[in-house]
Amino acid sequence: MNDAELIAAWEAEERQPFTGWDFSYLNGRMQSELPPWSYEARAAELMDTADSALDLETGGGERLLGLREHWPISLTATESYPPNVQLATERLTPLGVRVADVASDERVVLPIADATFDLVLNRHGGLNMAEIARVLRPGGTLLTQQVHGQTLHDLLAYFGATPQWPDSTPETYGAKLAQAGLVIVDQRQHWGSERFHDVGALVYFLRAIPWLVPGFSVANHSALLLALHARVERGEALQFASGTYLLEARKPAG
Repeated sequence: MNDAELIAAWEAEERQPFTGWDFSYLNGRMQSELPPWSYEARAAELMDTADSALDLETGGGERLLGLREHWPISLTATESYPPNVQLATERLTPLGVRVADVASDERVVLPIADATFDLVLNRHGGLNMAEIARVLRPGGTLLTQQVHGQTLHDLLAYFGATPQWPDSTPETYGAKLAQAGLVIVDQRQHWGSERFHDVGALVYFLRAIPWLVPGFSVANHSALLLALHARVERGEALQFASGTYLLEARKPAG
């Protein structure tokens, strides 16, 4: 394809719909190097011993639905991104899950009573450690998996952007957990990569996560995208650094 045809194909990619937190459209075109642990497996184990759980920033409820056979008697989910609030509500409410339209970052007080949950889950969402400690019952557990704040720093730099949350590290969050009175029982970190097999896959990815490169579009970045395509044509990998960490913490029983 010539440059004009490539740009037209990439513009078609950026028009593709994206809902929830579902990247299945990129199956076979994007490869994520996974950490050596399974957040879902540990979440399932913890749910099996809980009577009540809270899933913060559930997205469209995709991963929570994948854990359905492990759900406790009482289950609440929060989400703050409007399209995902609607999607999670449609998917989870008929199954008896309470869905609350609320953020979970450090500025927000959760509309939840003290000592409500045995378990709080959070995968790649904002955390207010003090609020989590407040809503956990004594002996309750927080399990969170987070994206390292320097993830994709090399990709962002290519497009003139910088990480928005550079302080999102296990050290930073570990200190905040301790300040909130929670005790870390497991802490892990993994650095791998995100690999894109074609530029169109990268276009879709960046449009789906608009805060990575603010203002990204094929029209605004066509020259840079063509340069990346030339790299692919030379047999070079479009591979960028990706960090993940897991924290499990417990509220003292007494």
